Amino acid sequence: MRGRELVVLRKAAAVAQGCVRALDGSLRQPPPSKMLSYCRPGIRSLSTGYGAEIWRSDDSGKGYEGESRRSLWNSRSRSMTLVAAGAFSLSFAASMMSVASAKERVDDKYAPREVVLYQYDACPFCNKVKAFLDYHDIPYKVVEVNPLGKKEIKWSDYKKVPVLVVDGEQLNDSTEIISTLQRRIYGDSMDATSSDLESDEEEKWRRWVDNHLVHLLSPNIYRTPKEALEAFDYLTTNGNFSTMERMTGKYVGAAAMFFIGKRLKKRHNITDERTSLYEAAEEWVKALDNRTFMGGSKPNLADLAVFGVLRPIRHLQTGEDMIAFTHIGQWYSNMEEAVGPSSRLRDEPLLTTLDKPMNV
Repeated sequence: MRGRELVVLRKAAAVAQGCVRALDGSLRQPPPSKMLSYCRPGIRSLSTGYGAEIWRSDDSGKGYEGESRRSLWNSRSRSMTLVAAGAFSLSFAASMMSVASAKERVDDKYAPREVVLYQYDACPFCNKVKAFLDYHDIPYKVVEVNPLGKKEIKWSDYKKVPVLVVDGEQLNDSTEIISTLQRRIYGDSMDATSSDLESDEEEKWRRWVDNHLVHLLSPNIYRTPKEALEAFDYLTTNGNFSTMERMTGKYVGAAAMFFIGKRLKKRHNITDERTSLYEAAEEWVKALDNRTFMGGSKPNLADLAVFGVLRPIRHLQTGEDMIAFTHIGQWYSNMEEAVGPSSRLRDEPLLTTLDKPMNV
């Protein structure tokens, strides 16, 4: 076998193992948002269907970029590359079969009739609730709250988000919402086989999310004015806001959170925000102890909590950096497969009349 063909096969095998070797010899896991790109004129890319890419370290040491065409392609190795890519795709698909389509659907007897979530799209606590609803395939309607005026929740005495209204009953606080829903949807069928040790571990890491991990997010996503604007960009497309409300919310909100992020960094004694986030990601990976999920073969509430708070930052600069420079990428990808597509209902009329008193 030709040397150049061996290079291609070794690279495909490295990606199949969930990592790639940088020029410095270190092993790195590629961020799932990227594509496996072996490019030449007439062949745009060969995608794994999962979002991996052979990367190499750039000269700055700040990231990775695709391998050069020259090192991967010539006319003699093209057919062997296609074979390697095909073999990789088959092996990768087989390895992911145990993760895909893992939603925990709710028995019709316990399924709520109508669920409405009042949220900020980028709020980590709101995304915790959405991760739970998506994983259990519970359809829900979203009402985007303007962070400046909060007129959308003027009917509520509780002025924070998320607020979840389940069949007309208001639930507050993300952790309490999830615990309440867990009890309701499982009813008498709650798994009684879980050990006290497993339950203690689950609760420990749910508290870790609320008391530690979420406090690292604001100093990171609002680290610079540019990153703060990126984080507030969702306001330009989400919610029923006027153009003025969108622009005011984005620029005023980003400016305010840039300074708030600095205060939060000081309050929580964070010296370097990126390093602290990377350390937290590695702490979580270590706690997984080589399990697919902390819940074992399927996610538990701790998995859903960590995934939920990280999901809104995944495609921001903070999330891209976290995936590139820590080992959390494989678990995160497993969670994306398990949670699956959103159960959010779009453009559906609300059955609940919000100007009437609600059960609290």
